[in-house]
Amino acid sequence: MKGSSGFGAVGLGLALAAPCWAQTVSTVSPDGSNRVEISLNAGVPRLQISRHRETLITPSELGFLVYNQPASAQALGGLTLAEQSGASGVDEFTLPVGKTKHVKAPYRESRLTFNVKDGLVKTFTIVVRAYNDGVAFRYVLPAQPGAISIQDEATEFRFAGDYNCRGLNQGRFEHAFEGEHDAVKASQVRPFHLFQAPFVCKTGKAAFAIAESDPKIYPGAYFSGLGDAGLGLKLVLTPRKDNDPELRANTVAAKIDLSQGAETPWRVVMLGDSVGKLTESNLVNALATPSKLADTSWIQPGLSAWDWWNGTQFALPAPHNADGQRAGMNTATYKAYVDFAAELGLKYILIDEGWSVGSAIEPNDQADVTRPKPEMNMAEIIRYASAKGVGVWVWLQWRQLERQMDQALAAYERWGIKGIKVDFINRNDQEIMPFYHRLLTKTAEHKLMVDLHGAFPPAGLTRTYPHYMTQEGVLGAENNKWSRRITARHNIALAFTRGLLGPMDYTPGGFRHATPEQFPSKQRFIDPYVMTTRGAALAMYVIFESPFQMVSDSPLAYRKADGGWEDGVDFLKMVPASWDEIRFIRGDLDDHIVLARRSGDTWYVGAMTDQAKSVTVPLDFLGSGTYEARTWQDGASVSSLRTGEQRVRRTGRLRLTMAANGGAVAVIRPAAK
Repeated sequence: MKGSSGFGAVGLGLALAAPCWAQTVSTVSPDGSNRVEISLNAGVPRLQISRHRETLITPSELGFLVYNQPASAQALGGLTLAEQSGASGVDEFTLPVGKTKHVKAPYRESRLTFNVKDGLVKTFTIVVRAYNDGVAFRYVLPAQPGAISIQDEATEFRFAGDYNCRGLNQGRFEHAFEGEHDAVKASQVRPFHLFQAPFVCKTGKAAFAIAESDPKIYPGAYFSGLGDAGLGLKLVLTPRKDNDPELRANTVAAKIDLSQGAETPWRVVMLGDSVGKLTESNLVNALATPSKLADTSWIQPGLSAWDWWNGTQFALPAPHNADGQRAGMNTATYKAYVDFAAELGLKYILIDEGWSVGSAIEPNDQADVTRPKPEMNMAEIIRYASAKGVGVWVWLQWRQLERQMDQALAAYERWGIKGIKVDFINRNDQEIMPFYHRLLTKTAEHKLMVDLHGAFPPAGLTRTYPHYMTQEGVLGAENNKWSRRITARHNIALAFTRGLLGPMDYTPGGFRHATPEQFPSKQRFIDPYVMTTRGAALAMYVIFESPFQMVSDSPLAYRKADGGWEDGVDFLKMVPASWDEIRFIRGDLDDHIVLARRSGDTWYVGAMTDQAKSVTVPLDFLGSGTYEARTWQDGASVSSLRTGEQRVRRTGRLRLTMAANGGAVAVIRPAAK
């Protein structure tokens, strides 16, 4: 148990008072594959995790540090086990949008409640759960007199070997939660690192991803190295922003009123036989607080036309501008976007930064998010869009919205706005958590869907607030406008890392393609290019989950010179934004990925690769009978596709051929009788 001058440690351990209690409490998943054990060693509680009888996480300390805790508590003495119980249950629920419509997650649970002789915390509980796709635990502080300030947790994950891992090291607490998920050996993780969730490792026989779920009043977590203490991770809480600068390292992360009780987020370890199988897991959502929304009929997934990525620089067609002038942020521009969305069958348009008075990416006390700029006749845009079956979303800077939240959300509901994109939050400290919950609660009251940018990695809030459609927290396609960071290898890695946790607003749809060798001369902020093929552009709509999904390029990018549609637009017209089921087919980090997702009775297969290759897709996920498969595969150039059709059965296979930095998709539906 760690400690520092002026701070004591509350050990969440099994200092068992009576010999009739076992010294080790084991919790095993219903299928018997995953086991988590809590044991006591020299007064310190430790957690151990195994899969198929192979230890992955060796005994690892648990606990947290309380600011100004009496010295008598540092010895971890005086703990008595007040109550121990076990249970089994099933997290079963239906989500209106997401990667799996109906989730059924059986688990077994242990609850261990302790009394503490000395210290500010008088009693606490450890809750442990074992699911078939992972394990989780959380600390629960029941209602009791007083208040505490938590400096940090002592939670550890000690690895049984020098695993090959992937992590996004932020190195600081305040940022946009974006970056590459770099390869790192467990032995290379340092105490000064700050990895955000998920931290993904392959052990040789299994794989795991460490994350969190169900944040309430508690700060977000990062992971650093154990230093000389061994291989693995130490959980680090984000400090509060109101800390006294004189505290320096001894900062406070959470202030908790014990009279109300409190729960930490679940500490989650997703488990599978391979890193690819983790993509199927619903564990993060299963652990989250269930939604209280009785009516979810207004929560509608869909693809959206979008202005910001391409720069709104397309020529306005008649009747909006008979002279074919360049677009701007005005009524005519967004009527043209509505026409484009309606023609493609897209459900939405998103009007990004610049539509309201004083709109800017920085806080601005003079801004008014309830007043469109004079050149933006918002009432007319919404009327025009509604007449064509298209909904309108608008962008907001979070501080500007916070200042006018009640007034603004009520106005948007009156106008007929369908959703809001809230940007530049860039925090996961305890003080920001009330904003998340207040915003998501109030938007539900006004039937407004939500897309959050600068948001911390998904942690189950999309189950608690199912209108929370998508979020950023991903190094996405916008970076093509100013960097060479968005490589095919990066995109593939996202599926095995960030994509494990929940929806991501990566913003696919770039239809201007260049090879990596050509890209430097093509790189530009307006009408940008991407370093991947047309096949990969389509595959992102299957591989990257987002119930509010962008079609990011300029409307002109989807048109040929003769006025016809570009290759692949026919796929964009049919691909869903929400799914009933997911299946991992094949692939691995730094190589390729093939996923299949089902919507109704139709399966969509997406594949992306780094190096050119052909892959064979087994079709055993299909039902009985004959199916018609239509494929879109990389063609002779980075911007062309080869299409084909064939009849298939579940006993057959489908072959997809991809170019370097490429991809392919297939749509498989029951054959007409």
